[in-house]
Amino acid sequence: RWKMTVITKVTVRDIRFPTSEGAHGSDAMHSDPDYSCPYMTLETDQPGLEGHGLTFTLGRGNEIVSAAITSFSDHLTGQKVEDIFENFSDFYRRLTSDSQMRWLGPEKGVVHLAAAAILNALWDLWAKIEKKPLWQLLVDMEPEKLISCIDFRYIRDVLTPDEALKILKENRPTIQERIQHMREKGFPAYTTSVGWLGYSDERIRNLCKEALAEGWTFFKMKVGADIEDDKRRAGIIREEIGYDNILAVDANQRWEVPEAIEYMKQLLPYKPYWIEEPTSPDDVLGHATIARSIDPSIGVATGEHCQNRVIFKQLLQAKAISYCQIDSCRLGSVNEIMSVILMCKKFGVPVCPHAGGVGLCEYVQHLAFWNYISVSTTLENTVCEYVDHLHQHFVYPCVIKDGRYMLPVDPGYSITMKEKSLNDYDFEHGPVWKAIREKKEKL
Repeated sequence: RWKMTVITKVTVRDIRFPTSEGAHGSDAMHSDPDYSCPYMTLETDQPGLEGHGLTFTLGRGNEIVSAAITSFSDHLTGQKVEDIFENFSDFYRRLTSDSQMRWLGPEKGVVHLAAAAILNALWDLWAKIEKKPLWQLLVDMEPEKLISCIDFRYIRDVLTPDEALKILKENRPTIQERIQHMREKGFPAYTTSVGWLGYSDERIRNLCKEALAEGWTFFKMKVGADIEDDKRRAGIIREEIGYDNILAVDANQRWEVPEAIEYMKQLLPYKPYWIEEPTSPDDVLGHATIARSIDPSIGVATGEHCQNRVIFKQLLQAKAISYCQIDSCRLGSVNEIMSVILMCKKFGVPVCPHAGGVGLCEYVQHLAFWNYISVSTTLENTVCEYVDHLHQHFVYPCVIKDGRYMLPVDPGYSITMKEKSLNDYDFEHGPVWKAIREKKEKL
């Protein structure tokens, strides 16, 4: 019956959380983020069947992405889901190549964030129709069908559909072994919650102690604003977690290329596992120069701001990264992310997804599980970010046990938000923001 299902309405809500009040998410480039999302719903003619999707912003500008989603809505309203899912790569190309909207991109920036939200909602809808969590929908899908969901335009020079199909088919016979391993052990994660730039020394120490007690062994801290301050904070974290545990550092694009190289010389005594986003996310050759110039014990990681599969293709070609950090909302949803994961498999680069924000942990867990089960088949040098913020607002929040993501079991893409949270944090009408505005008016 679902094949006759029609999308009847697209709604978008501007949802924002005042995380800047607690310095949550603060880094060298983003000092006051209010974690936010345009939250969209695909209503259908089937009672109770909806697809939900979002993309992530830091507050101001959330309304711009919301407007872009609305501008794309004609591609959805009145469409049969069968017509979309039977030719998903064609729909992806129609959406991202809209002859007028693409001028604002193409496949980058606000319009690509909007496309990601739409495509995320469609994948959520498909998984709910099949009554499977998203990771299982992908794992169970015939390789030929899965490959048909990917737009290989601009990347065929490094990965052809036939090569991608071969990867999936070769790994298929042993899938059940890896599913069972994930059910028993979960997927390794790391925590960024201890290392936000705006946290006090006492708070950092306490968070490190709490994280160790919860079983975390991989930590990340923000760096880049002041080298002496960063060395002091790195020293505090190392005092708490020791040198048997892992510490990565993240500059959030703060540095010039020579600055990044010099900075990492000074952080070397603290044994950083990787330097994340050392410079502009568009500077492929700059990343390559940094990778060649810093101590070989330190890897270069990037991806959360890489605008599309083409940038990832070039990073891999240039040997510019040791770790690939896909983002569930920066790229064009599952369709484009699968192409990047498959390219990483060919180049032998581990995928360590970016998460945090609003719903990013809920999203990327599915991609990390699919990558291990169907593509990479190894957990070597592989880890997925976790930030302990805002999960209470989701109907099916991700589950962490002993520093590992546990396999989701509920149908969908784990992104459906609680109605009360949507109402409370609606930027235009919600009581939380009404109270914040009234407080500011009194000052």
